[in-house]
Amino acid sequence: MFSYPKSFSALAPLTLLLLGMSMPLEGAGQLTERTVQPQDRGRQADSTEVSDLLNRARSEANQLKMDASEMESFTRSNLDWQTQSGKINQIKNDVNAIGRTVSKLKDEEAMASDWQKIAIVRITPLLQELASNTTAVINHLNKDRGRNLNSQEHRDMLKMNAELSGDLASVVEDFVTYGKTKSRFYQLQHKLELSEPAGQ
Repeated sequence: MFSYPKSFSALAPLTLLLLGMSMPLEGAGQLTERTVQPQDRGRQADSTEVSDLLNRARSEANQLKMDASEMESFTRSNLDWQTQSGKINQIKNDVNAIGRTVSKLKDEEAMASDWQKIAIVRITPLLQELASNTTAVINHLNKDRGRNLNSQEHRDMLKMNAELSGDLASVVEDFVTYGKTKSRFYQLQHKLELSEPAGQ
């Protein structure tokens, strides 16, 4: 049987980390090799490390979206408390995984290009809200021990988690797509030996 106090304590460090407090993360090492992609003169070039981390965040966000959507679907069935406890534990792990990736993104922020910095800024508050809402779901399940799985409050929290997860996955996907499109544009520009007119 799942122990929710243990699940909650594992989520709490992530919440504190995302709020800007210094918390060590297991396996969060420093990247030693820094490479960049060609870009406009006078502007910070795209960081390959940041692009790689955004790709990782996309995979993690998609997994989180799937798990949160599946748990939200439980509100339309009669699944027991133990099943819901297992799924929220998976969601907690998903949130922690993407939290570690965002922590590494913030470590690399100084090397990021303008659009990459914007991506980090936009992802962070969505993840903060997800961490907060996931904690609320865990606390609710802890408190009621399955007695109110059909309550409107419970349904609303699971719906909110699914929506936030979808929003996060969409934002990360859009930035990753933008980065790939931009990279292809510069590769073609270089191949065709084109340069933008001065002042543009």
